[in-house]
Formats: sequence, C-alpha cells, structure tokens
Amino acid sequence: MSARRVVVVGGGLAGVSAALTLADAGAEVTLLERRQRLGGLTWSFQRNGLSFDNGQHVFLRCCTAYLRFLERIDARHAVHLQSRLDIPVLSPDGTRASITRGSLRAPLHLAPALARYRHLAVGERLRLAWPALALSRLNPEDPWLDTVTFGSWLSRHGQSDVAIDRLWNLIALPTLNVQASEASLALAVKVFRTGLLDQADAGDVGWSNVPLSVLHGEYAGRALEGSGVETVLGARVQRVSERADGGFEVVTDERRYSADAVVVTAPPEVAERILPEGILQPELGLGQSPIVNVHLVLDRPVTDLPLAAVVSSPIQFFFDRTASSGLRSGQCLSISLSAADDYIAQSSSQLVGTFFAAVQALLPVARTARLIDGVVTRERAATFRATPGTAARRPRSRTSLPGLLLAGAWCDTGWPATMEGAVLSGESAAHAITEDAERSTLQLERVAP
Repeated sequence: MSARRVVVVGGGLAGVSAALTLADAGAEVTLLERRQRLGGLTWSFQRNGLSFDNGQHVFLRCCTAYLRFLERIDARHAVHLQSRLDIPVLSPDGTRASITRGSLRAPLHLAPALARYRHLAVGERLRLAWPALALSRLNPEDPWLDTVTFGSWLSRHGQSDVAIDRLWNLIALPTLNVQASEASLALAVKVFRTGLLDQADAGDVGWSNVPLSVLHGEYAGRALEGSGVETVLGARVQRVSERADGGFEVVTDERRYSADAVVVTAPPEVAERILPEGILQPELGLGQSPIVNVHLVLDRPVTDLPLAAVVSSPIQFFFDRTASSGLRSGQCLSISLSAADDYIAQSSSQLVGTFFAAVQALLPVARTARLIDGVVTRERAATFRATPGTAARRPRSRTSLPGLLLAGAWCDTGWPATMEGAVLSGESAAHAITEDAERSTLQLERVAP
C-alpha cells in the first residue's frame, strides 16, 4: 500500500495485531494505549517477588491467527502447545477421567475418551454421540442458531443436567464465559466445531510459559518498535473526529494526532464515548461476563498436573503456574473461574479460604500443605455475554465512515471473546485499510493523464 498515516487506539491484542499488520504493509502507525503497559486484558503483576497473571488465557491449535501473532512478535518459543489434547478431569471423590484425542479421524477422535468418561453413567456416555455428531453438521453462521441457548439444544438432544454440568460445560464455560444454559447456540457451535470436531488436532491446548505481561507486553513492545510503530503509553483518548478533508483527528489528554485512517480497539463502553455519534448503535447491549482467578501459593507441590478440569467442586480449572510465577520452592496453583457472577463480589479472604479448602478436598497431598499466600484477580467486564441475540449486535470492522475501523474481541469475528477473536479483528481492520488504500491508488492511476 502507499504510505498512510494510521492511528490505532488501544494496545491489547487487537490493537497490536492491527498496528503490526499495517506497519508490515508500509503504513506509518501510531498506537495509543491509555495504560502504562501493552496487553489489554492479558497482563501480570508482581506481589512478594512473584508474578501472577490476571487470568489463565489458554489457546488451541486451531487458533491460527493467535499462533501467527506469536510468530510475528517472536514469542512462539515462550508458549507450550500440547502435542496431543489431554485434559485430566478430577473429582473430590477420587474419580478421574480425561478428555483426550485418540488416533481416529475427526469427529471420532474423541469417541474412546468419551466412552471411558467415568464422571458420567454408561447410559449418559452412550447418549453423547448424538449431539456430538449433530453439532458437527451445524453451521455457526445460521441466524437461527443465535436465537436459542446451547443448554436447551443439548436437552433436546438427550443430555441430562448431569451430563451438561460434568462434560459440556467443561468446554462451554472457559470459552464462552457463560453457562451452557445461557450461551448462544451459534457461538457454542463455533467453539465445538472449530475447536474439537472439525480437525482431530484442533483442540490441543496451549498456554504461556512466561508471565502474560512478558508475552503480550514485552515481546509485543519490541516487535512494535522494530516495525517502526510509534507506541505511546498513558495516552487517554478523549475523542475521534472526522476532519473536513476526509481524514481524522484523534485527541488525547496531551496532544492531537492527524490520521488518514483510525482503528479503535477500545472496549464498547469506551468506544461509544470517543467515537463520533452514530458509529455504534445505541445501547449495544452486549452485556458483560466476569472472570475471577484465585492464586494459591503453597509450601509444597501437591500435584504434578500442569492443568486439570474439576467436576463436583467449586473449582472449574486449575493450572500449575509455579515456573512462570518465579516460585523456587513449593507450588503456585491458579484456579480459573469463568462466568464468575457468584464470586465477583466476594472478598479476597473468603475466596482464598473457599478454594484452598476445595483444593484440599480434591488433592490428598494438599491436606498437609500450608498456604503461604493467596491472591485474587477480578475482571468484571472480562468478556461480552455470549447469549442468544449477540450476533446481530456485534459490529463489523468497517463503519459508516470510510477509514474509521473497529476491532476487538467484542466485534463480529465469528468467535466468542477470545485471544483468537481479538487478533483476527485487528488483522481484519488492518486489511480493510490496506484494501481501501490500494483501491484509491488504482483509481488515481486510472484518471492520471
């Protein structure tokens, strides 16, 4: 593309992705981030010499845009990706199963694991095949699917409340951040088809081996600097307005920036405040769903599992974050609670007490462990609420003003609010600007004498 001046508002995954894609295409890019760090809702902090992530942000092998992003910021070596899907599923009564892919072709690659899934009775396991095969035939872009809940659809396909709780919600909760009973069937189909059913290796799980502020902050910052992107931290944008000549002006507390194009990656409530009137539909109504994480620092190792799902317990998932936290002895377990409406208002001491007791009930070795520290992180507006009707309210990248683009996991990516969706939205906005610039260049060439 011919060189254009572009301002990107927001330094999360969507903003960094957009900025790098535009810089690679030859644009002159300025990225404005209101915080004093990059990474958006994926960040870390220090406490008593240890590093804690604000949440356990995992990805899957099918998240090709996110993996491409990691390659672009030279951080692929800083994450772990399973060679084969394996999620242990534990229960306080000692029952253990796993969601593991076998050697059969999709969608039958999960059949052996489901047949041995001991958290469900034999009859319930036999009834899993019908909805699994039915899901693989549904199109997530079918508008009807966004009018019903995943839970009601599962019930109509022979799934008991126990099966939904002990199996289907293990996937729905961390990916959709709502219970199956609330979730849009369209988004559930996207997750289950793309993440588990279409390709045998799609659901292999990955996670960061380093603190998120290193992965999405330091690595991203170096990539932006190396690409010539001007990155301004602590830049609070007050408004984005259209200039008379067709360009844009982005006003912060400190200065004004002129641009030929602007990508706004701020969350909906911020975007609505800074964008020109009429760009976003009034009362967007995407809602918010919280995530809470409880980090427990123990005086001794209590499990050798890097991660596990849990049923019949307040614990949903736990992750061993000992190495990334910097802990030299003992163990750091991080408990991730999606759709955490019941926990978001509880005190930190109450949450630490509840979940330390839950870990002791789950892991026998933990009953002799001493709690060194307990840390709680909360994201009240972690994601939009992935309920029926969401698809029609999520905006596309292009707006009614040419050159003004939107990005963010809340935009229309086809994905729920995930890191994959955030990166895809940034790439989509950048590609739209590039396409428009190339089209303008061709038109000028045609009319030139």
